[in-house]
Amino acid sequence: MSDGGQERGGLEYSDAGVDLERSDAVKRRIRGVVESTFTSGARGAFGGFGGMYRMPAEAHRPVLVASADGVGTKLRVAIDANRHDTVGHDLVNHCVNDILVQGAVPLFFLDYFAAGVLEPAVVEAVVTGIAAGCRENGCSLIGGETAEMPGIYTPPDYDLAGFIVGTVEEDAILGADRVEEGDVILGLASNGLHTNGYSLARRIVSERMGLGVHDAFPGEPGTVADALLQVHRSYLSVVRPVLGRIHGMAHITGGGLPGNVNRVLPDTLDARIDAASWEVPNLFRQLEQAGQVARAEMYRTFNMGVGMVVITDEAGAQAVEASAKSAHIAAWRLGRIVRGAGRVQIN
Repeated sequence: MSDGGQERGGLEYSDAGVDLERSDAVKRRIRGVVESTFTSGARGAFGGFGGMYRMPAEAHRPVLVASADGVGTKLRVAIDANRHDTVGHDLVNHCVNDILVQGAVPLFFLDYFAAGVLEPAVVEAVVTGIAAGCRENGCSLIGGETAEMPGIYTPPDYDLAGFIVGTVEEDAILGADRVEEGDVILGLASNGLHTNGYSLARRIVSERMGLGVHDAFPGEPGTVADALLQVHRSYLSVVRPVLGRIHGMAHITGGGLPGNVNRVLPDTLDARIDAASWEVPNLFRQLEQAGQVARAEMYRTFNMGVGMVVITDEAGAQAVEASAKSAHIAAWRLGRIVRGAGRVQIN
């Protein structure tokens, strides 16, 4: 057939921007990385339609705990810096912490990576970071999706999400019902911004500080990229040995201390946090000063140096402090649980 005098040839998927050979090349590059995460519970092989995992034999009344998340606009920093081997690790650790606060330990993880054009080296770097996070936390990367989506994403941009499943015995689930008046509130140190507040942080750095990702960050030993791409810390190594001593936990992500600690408080108790109990790290102070951000807004947007809050009694607090010391993570008395109405007081 002809159209306006020009012959039309048959179209292929690659003409629409999707290269199946490139996709296959990506899968070949990441196979070994993915299989390096397999634990004894992983069943099946790489490339199956669905990932499989056997429940631990020692489980009695297991409850599955699942969570899904991303790393937000921290991806923009990674893309601008052309440094892709940390955001996958961020993703796993963030998800691990999210289920850890309910007392769950991870079993397996799945990832979703989508881009306008799949760049094999970029995908490999991201998945290498995911695998590093899985190995750190003892969970298997049993599946995922790598999608080439021209028209949705513009190169070099990509998106990344993760899905985790863990388990906790039903009688060991942590939550507000276990928190008691007089309990100690402990803070576990963060490793930078973790994965929240990046939209504001990037605007401050770019517009107010006039810095690019390769410029030195004031008061820090490296560049802006070094400061902003520090890996989101996992607290599994600190908390797992003492889970039975803990009453409640809060992962300090979007919403900061006031927007996360309140999620583990009963309606009759408040968390009274002493703002003088720790020194806010330089990174946050620089952002606060350059952006002229009110301190209350800083607490609501960033973790301010506190990545995880642990609530327990005095004996439990000592056990958590000892475990944190063994894991080389700073821990300190952040405050106390007092009578109230489910609010977070930062004084």
